[in-house]
Amino acid sequence: MVSSIAAAGGLPKFLSGVGHGFLVSVVVAIAAQFLSEHYGAPAMLMALLLGIAFHFLAEEGVCKPGIEFTARTVLRFGVALLGARISVELMIGLGPQLIAVVIAGVIATILFGLLGARFLRRGWRFGLLTGGSVAICGASAAMAISAVLPKNEHSERNLIFTVLSVTVLSTVAMIVYPILTETFDFDHEISGVFLGGTIHDVAQVVGAGFSVSDQTGEVATLVKLIRVAMLAPVVLVISILVRRHAGNGLADGKRPPILPLFVVGFLAFATLNSLGLIPPAVSAAMASLSRWALLISIAAVGMKTSLKRILDVGGQAIILIVAETVFIALFVLTGVALLHH
Repeated sequence: MVSSIAAAGGLPKFLSGVGHGFLVSVVVAIAAQFLSEHYGAPAMLMALLLGIAFHFLAEEGVCKPGIEFTARTVLRFGVALLGARISVELMIGLGPQLIAVVIAGVIATILFGLLGARFLRRGWRFGLLTGGSVAICGASAAMAISAVLPKNEHSERNLIFTVLSVTVLSTVAMIVYPILTETFDFDHEISGVFLGGTIHDVAQVVGAGFSVSDQTGEVATLVKLIRVAMLAPVVLVISILVRRHAGNGLADGKRPPILPLFVVGFLAFATLNSLGLIPPAVSAAMASLSRWALLISIAAVGMKTSLKRILDVGGQAIILIVAETVFIALFVLTGVALLHH
């Protein structure tokens, strides 16, 4: 069997090309998951920080091609599998008004990010990246949006900064926001909408929601999945705009596809799940595989960027992403308050 694989040039070719860097990323991701399970630290944050510690592997040597492959291809595979968590039936149960508040919050936060970036004299790429990650689903959205944005010398640094920032802010929100729901005496549904509509990462939403009550946790998770569902249309719109600019000579020659393949995969899996064609056990397995793919890819992204470059991002970037976090919290809170009074 081994000889047949060798003759076909399959596994040996993979290992000699990108296997080393991929396996290193897997090991870092496993270590991050271990730290998360035993010490309560966010797995994405641990994968990122551990990856940064191994930056030297991405500079030269046998691991470099595999790290590039993992940060790009494995990332897109993980984002595509996220679609298996989405279904129309789940969303309908929340009601059109609350869904409208959540969707409006996503759009408004992205626009706020663009305006804030312009006000602080940051590039539009940075505004889209931070606004989209805060508005949709944290680190996963940051990596998906980064995949379709035109690259420049600051792209990797900005991605690392955004992933690091939204993960830290999401962890803080997981602790603080449940206290706010008790302070304002929200009922279970309002608490769930507030937590699911404002906290960045899915894991922190689940943690915050179920720390209040089971009902709050279920509503929060559902609301969060609606935000995750916005990932595909947002990436599609960005891709179309970037493609148009590429045609006008604002990007490096080659025009990106109008619909990236990983977005097609996301939409396909979401459609299949909405039609009930993906069994629950398979959907759960795909969600787990997606999470691992994203964890492995963020470890690789961490390896590609030095800590010094992250520190060069500046205080204005921190102000922007904190302002976006506060903005979406106030927006959703206001919307929910208006609907229930």
